[in-house]
Amino acid sequence: MTDEEPRGDEPADDEPADGNPSGAGGGRGGPLPRVPESGRNDGCAGGRCTCGAAGGTGGGGDRALADGGPQAANVDAEGRLGDVAFTPPAVGVSRDLEDGSDPTERVGLPKGVDLDTPGYSIRREMNDIETPDEKTWFMELDHAVIDAGRCIQCGTCVAACPSDSIGIGDDDLPELVKMCTGCSLCWDFCPRGGLRYERQWVITGGEDNVTGAGDPITEFSARVTESWRRGAQDGGVVTSLLSHLLEAGEIDGALVAAESEDEPWKGEAFLATTPEELIANAGSFYNQTMALGNLSLDRWAHKLPDEPPEELSLALVGTPCEIEGIRALRDFDWEYGAQEGMVRAVEYTIALMCTKNFNYYRLIGDLLADRRGIAPEEIGKLDVLHGKMMAYDRDGDLLLEEDVENFHDAALKGCNECADFTGYCADVTVGSVGSSDEYSSVIVRTERGLRAWNLTKDDLDYHDLEDRSAIGKLQSWDKKRAFEALERPFDPDAPRFIEYTDHAERYGTEPNPHEADH
Repeated sequence: MTDEEPRGDEPADDEPADGNPSGAGGGRGGPLPRVPESGRNDGCAGGRCTCGAAGGTGGGGDRALADGGPQAANVDAEGRLGDVAFTPPAVGVSRDLEDGSDPTERVGLPKGVDLDTPGYSIRREMNDIETPDEKTWFMELDHAVIDAGRCIQCGTCVAACPSDSIGIGDDDLPELVKMCTGCSLCWDFCPRGGLRYERQWVITGGEDNVTGAGDPITEFSARVTESWRRGAQDGGVVTSLLSHLLEAGEIDGALVAAESEDEPWKGEAFLATTPEELIANAGSFYNQTMALGNLSLDRWAHKLPDEPPEELSLALVGTPCEIEGIRALRDFDWEYGAQEGMVRAVEYTIALMCTKNFNYYRLIGDLLADRRGIAPEEIGKLDVLHGKMMAYDRDGDLLLEEDVENFHDAALKGCNECADFTGYCADVTVGSVGSSDEYSSVIVRTERGLRAWNLTKDDLDYHDLEDRSAIGKLQSWDKKRAFEALERPFDPDAPRFIEYTDHAERYGTEPNPHEADH
């Protein structure tokens, strides 16, 4: 505001206090000028008023017009624009102050006003809607599994969501990316939530799968003889199996783990479609890749044949929990959003023997790099063998050999609840336990797995499994640990899905966390 502008703080002497305020009709302020009765015709010529009286169009100041508004500033009687003076805007202040207080201080909220975002209970308060008993929302899964630190990062919930409402966050954990519809599928298929994984063993592998090391068709100790095996894990059998499936036209690609381009020794989901890609990515990574959350056909379409999804065939290599998830998803005719095509395309499953997996940042960044001075760039191979965490440099020299128990702080908490060391739901299980160095233990569980083995065996050095009891002992230890960690009964004969209300009662979690504003 310039000094020349009238403020219009008071009404004119004989203007009613409740009359038309200054500047009404869009004017700039100031009282309407009074025109003396004796001078109404003075200065007017040719029927045209130039004195600025009411109804006139003359220039000079804020003159009143017939519609009650003032004459535009800086415009003369002929409508010509005169000198224009702009008031420079204030910089770094929110308002004019005359009391000396800080001009950048936020205006205080009125008493009783709260700007916090309302929680999910606003739904109930506004609409008087109660959640139907049969609905389970992502918020339940988030509260009971992810926030509770029990997520095993398998990605099954991402694959199960029919509305593509669940994505993968920067912390490699599932997160809600758009509205949840309450379809319950993310909860139902989570191996640490609603999926009773031991029931899945019976459905996919027979009654004997719930005791000992399972009831396989056959077992071997095997290794690849080609020179590329040096970069592979143990005997290199997984890479060989997949390569032979590709070359025989049994599969169009295999979802495996590949090293991140940005973070050394961090495994990421990768679809290999040639033997060369498989060999280049041979070896193991000790973090989950959210494999089932990376089954979107759009992501990999450029690497696959231009065929309808139902005509594609894929192999999936994963931990036992990931295999449990994909086998359960394939058992139902529901649609799984963007993941649908590739969920249906997974025909071969290879499980890696697993007692636990690790958080990448805690294992590689904290325990190895920060505490032991082993930079990720130095590591050529990582292995967990004979109860030891072993790291080698890129020349094959040993950098570290230490009890794996010293690294349990980096392990995923949810792994403690898993009793599936040998991948009961897979077509083939591969690991190091039960075989001598440089050999892999191979457990063939299904007719489909036997077909893959028969395609591969002639190119392998193999013999009967050397020590089946070693596998059984570790399986028994894994199951014992799970029984201690599980807050629910271990019951292979119970229904496949666990109700959230039952879980909440046994684990002491909130029955309806979205209604309780979690």
